[in-house]
Amino acid sequence: MLSISGRSQILCDGIARREFLRIGGLALGGLSLPDILRAEEKAGIGSSHKSIIMVFLTGGAPQMDTLDPKPEAPREIRGEFETIPTNLPGVHLCEHMPLLSRVMDRAVLLRSVVGMPEAHSAHHNLTGRSSKAPEVQPAGGWPALGSVLSRLEGPVNEAMPPFVALQRPMNVRSWSDVSPGFLGAAHAPFKPEGDALADMVLNGTSPDRLNNRKALLSDFDRFRKQIESSEKMEGVDRLTQKAFSILTSSKLLEALDISREDESVRRLYGNGYPKLSPFSTDEYDATGNVEDFLVARRLVEAGVRCVTLNFGKWDTHGDNFRRVQNNLPLLDQGIAALIQDIYDRGLDKDVMVVVWGEFGRTPKINSDTGRDHWPRVMSVLLAGGGMSGGTVLGATDRYAGEPVERPIHYQQIFATFYHKMGIDPKHTVLEDLSGRPHYLIEHNDPIEELI
Repeated sequence: MLSISGRSQILCDGIARREFLRIGGLALGGLSLPDILRAEEKAGIGSSHKSIIMVFLTGGAPQMDTLDPKPEAPREIRGEFETIPTNLPGVHLCEHMPLLSRVMDRAVLLRSVVGMPEAHSAHHNLTGRSSKAPEVQPAGGWPALGSVLSRLEGPVNEAMPPFVALQRPMNVRSWSDVSPGFLGAAHAPFKPEGDALADMVLNGTSPDRLNNRKALLSDFDRFRKQIESSEKMEGVDRLTQKAFSILTSSKLLEALDISREDESVRRLYGNGYPKLSPFSTDEYDATGNVEDFLVARRLVEAGVRCVTLNFGKWDTHGDNFRRVQNNLPLLDQGIAALIQDIYDRGLDKDVMVVVWGEFGRTPKINSDTGRDHWPRVMSVLLAGGGMSGGTVLGATDRYAGEPVERPIHYQQIFATFYHKMGIDPKHTVLEDLSGRPHYLIEHNDPIEELI
């Protein structure tokens, strides 16, 4: 086991907590070195650096208690929260989203998104495809959006992986698992490891130490050359060199290290907790680290094409209003800061942001003061990517339960992403493990108002 850090251990016994970048059996963060080469050779480098930050609200946020309040509805529908105006005339949000309300002129609000399967999983948010019958997954499964971008666009540069997943582990694995599907490990996301992203720094590693560790890896290579053909090992040698361009690059490590960020920007994003304390005794974990939003911005600015993260726990079958009120202030600060930050840094033409859960919640409050699953409609927040800020599309009925204006299929959001990335969602196909071609998405018309 080879590890890049400021510690002296290089073997798997006694690995320190801060040692997060490892090579074991010629592997990098779950990506084998041959896979890295295949990704670069097959994908072709894109001509521009467009990026996506995807925020997945685990469990499905209640639309009427967040982005689509219904203050005129009966109490058993509208719930406990008041509404506040935004800087868009006539558009209101939940009272616990004051910071987002001030930047809504830079956001896009979709209030009539339909087509979601009723499945507690990030799968359809990450892939644009249902994991439920009657849809049948191809051999290997559907690939995540970031994996598709890795395959079609490749890395922006050799020092940065094209796809990074900041998903924190949760008790419901389908909320945090990210799969490359039939595209294989070559296009799996890079997943930083460790107790906290703040630990992920070079910590004073010297060039000599890196050289020594590179020599150690070369010893492994020489051993393998004794049992494998020289032609095959030549390919591995090239991979070793390219993998080290990532491992020894300060670009990736610096992007993960928010201590390098200006203090005023760090205050803008604020602080959160890896687990929200109000849910410590709940059956599910809940993530609430708003610093992940800042890390995501730093990663895309440094050259990552897609960053995904999970946030909160919104499966509020009971005690909906306390739980949502605990979630919203952190989400409000993180999302508002991210939108403001990408505009302030001139990234708003190239960086797209999407905030969504797997479905909406029931209009009527149940006997446990909760809201249940409601796949008929949900609200989605977008920003950046050259999309016109201050846009509100679609509307629901007086109970926020059914779309009554401009229904938008969730796959059309993916089609819009692909279009913005310069990828034709109508004609581009990828082959699965059996060689069968698949379109990127079935509902492949981008949202006209956003292109």
